[in-house]
Amino acid sequence: HMTKAKRMMQEDIKFNDIVIELIDARIPMSSRNPDIDDLAKNKYRLILLNKSDLADERVTVKWVEFFEKQGIKVIKLDSRQRSGMKSVNNAILEVCKEKIERDRKRGIINRPVRAMIVGIPNVGKSTFINSFAGKACAKTGNKPGVTKGKQWIRLKTVELLDTPGILWPKFDNEKIANDLAFIGSINDQILNLTELSLKFIESVKNDYAGIFTSRYDIEEKDDGVTMLGDIAIARGCLKKGGEPDYDKAAALIFDDFRSGKLGKISIEKPEDYIS
Repeated sequence: HMTKAKRMMQEDIKFNDIVIELIDARIPMSSRNPDIDDLAKNKYRLILLNKSDLADERVTVKWVEFFEKQGIKVIKLDSRQRSGMKSVNNAILEVCKEKIERDRKRGIINRPVRAMIVGIPNVGKSTFINSFAGKACAKTGNKPGVTKGKQWIRLKTVELLDTPGILWPKFDNEKIANDLAFIGSINDQILNLTELSLKFIESVKNDYAGIFTSRYDIEEKDDGVTMLGDIAIARGCLKKGGEPDYDKAAALIFDDFRSGKLGKISIEKPEDYIS
C-alpha cells in the first residue's frame, strides 16, 4: 500500500508547482515523511506547522527558524480554527511568484498554482483542506487513514491535490514510533497505552516540570508507575476493590494531551537535530 502510494506521488508531483507539507507542530521531525525532501527536491516548498495551538509557542518559533534556514517557507497553523488560512494563500503565491511571473510573460494570466498536499496520517490534512477551501471537500476524521484516494480541489488562485497520508512502513526508530503514538498517528488499539504513557510521562516531566501537578493535583515523582497510579486515584480511574486502573489513566492522559488540556507541549526541539 505504501509503495503504491509513493509511486503515485512520484507521478503526481510532476503536475504540481508546489509541495505543501503538513507536519505536527508538537513533533515536527517525527511527523515528516523522510521521502518528501527527495520527492519534492525540484519543487517550490511550503511547510505548515499544524496544531500549533497545542504546541509550546517558544519551541514553535525555533522550528520556524530551523526550516527557514533550509530555504523552506513555514507557517504556523491551527486548521480547525481556520486561523492562518489567509496567510497560507499569500504564502503559496509568494513562494511561486517566479512561476506566476514566468506565466505572465508568456501571456498566461490567472492560471491557478497547482499545489500538492502531503502529510502523514492524522496530521490534519483533510481539516486543513476544508478550512482552506471554506467548504467540506475532504473527508475528515480523528483517526488515521480517512483519505483513501487522490482528489483535485479547485479554488480561485490555487488548485489543491489531496493525497492519502503516507506513513513510512518501517518504524526502525523507536523515538519516532513513540512520538507518533503520543499524538495519535498510530491506532491506539494496537498499542500498549499503559507502557506508552510511562514513556510520555518521562519525556514530558523533564521539559515541563509541574505540568502533571497542575492538571491532576499529584506530586511529580521519579517513578512514572507511581505517578500513573496517583493520577488514576486522583481521577477516580479505579478497578473493583479500589485498585488503580492504569489503562484507564493512560487513556485519560493521552486524551488530555491531544486535546490540549494538559497544556501546550512540544515533544521535539530543534536543538536535538542541530549537530
